[in-house]
Amino acid sequence: MTHPNDVAVGIVGLGGIGSHHATKLTERGANLVGGMDIDADARARFHEEFGLHAYEDEDDLYDDCDAVLITTPNRFHEEYATSALSAGLDVLLEKPLAHTLESAERIAEAARAAEGFCMVGFNNRFAEPVQVVKHYQDEDRFGETTHVEANYVRRRGVPGRGSWFTSADVAGGGALIDIGVHAIDLALYFLDHPEVVEVSGETRSEFGGRDDYAYVHMWGDDAGPEGFDVDDSASAFIRAEDGSTVSLEVAWATNRPATDEFVVRGTEAGATFDRGSDDLTIHEAGVGGGHHLTDASVETREGNGHAAEQATFLEAVAEGEQPAINTVEEGLRVQRVIDAIYRSSETGAAVRLD
Repeated sequence: MTHPNDVAVGIVGLGGIGSHHATKLTERGANLVGGMDIDADARARFHEEFGLHAYEDEDDLYDDCDAVLITTPNRFHEEYATSALSAGLDVLLEKPLAHTLESAERIAEAARAAEGFCMVGFNNRFAEPVQVVKHYQDEDRFGETTHVEANYVRRRGVPGRGSWFTSADVAGGGALIDIGVHAIDLALYFLDHPEVVEVSGETRSEFGGRDDYAYVHMWGDDAGPEGFDVDDSASAFIRAEDGSTVSLEVAWATNRPATDEFVVRGTEAGATFDRGSDDLTIHEAGVGGGHHLTDASVETREGNGHAAEQATFLEAVAEGEQPAINTVEEGLRVQRVIDAIYRSSETGAAVRLD
């Protein structure tokens, strides 16, 4: 069997997240063979930092690869994912699946027909506390998991007004599709990806379009309110066919303390997981020896979700088998929820998905 670090892998899209992936691949000793970007400055930076060739045309990179990581802006996911799959390559595609539901569906259709596979970059699933929760769920410690409170809230964290993140045409949306996609995926992962039947939500743009947007740190350069035409927060309630539910709070900017807290509620136990700090607490109750409540802190090893995600991807490529985690179908389910939240906000009514 091929060793995972012998897999020839390339990166399409050499911006910030592409560079981060390249760093993690290099740290693990992976066979990173090159990158591709249409921007000459991005190619030059990649070559200078990693000493590898950066191509202007994706086909030239594909010729040297067994697999690719696609880390472009959302609007271009479909173009590169489908071309890589058509070239017979395995693909790790950064979240979200695409900038629109229709584009995501075309990627999923291409993946179903392809010789290779497509894995979606939901790296938070690989955090060790998340895997501990899943282990306890598999052992039935939680009983039936019925509800997840999913929070991914920044007090002030717009990722650079004027960047592609704040352009509806390129990103497909704002805070909801950028960081909300992680919160929705993690919540559905804790619930074992039930069939979502109804979504009610509201998206808001209250801060990014203001001349007096007050912030301490800006994620990137600030081009002012003219470079912002997306949502900066979203609230939603998601109902599944089996009766399980998700309450969602997402924001790039809002007047409340920041929180990355996920609360998993089960019939026998529950858990609170802080995505930012990796703190995990298990909540239980019992009557043995007297009625009592227990909150147990769980300490795990430090890890990196992207590195663990890459390891899973490269192992699957080496084995020639599609991974059972982070599938395109799961990514498509998340995309349908995102689309439904936007539609619910536009219409002012709940959206049925069944």
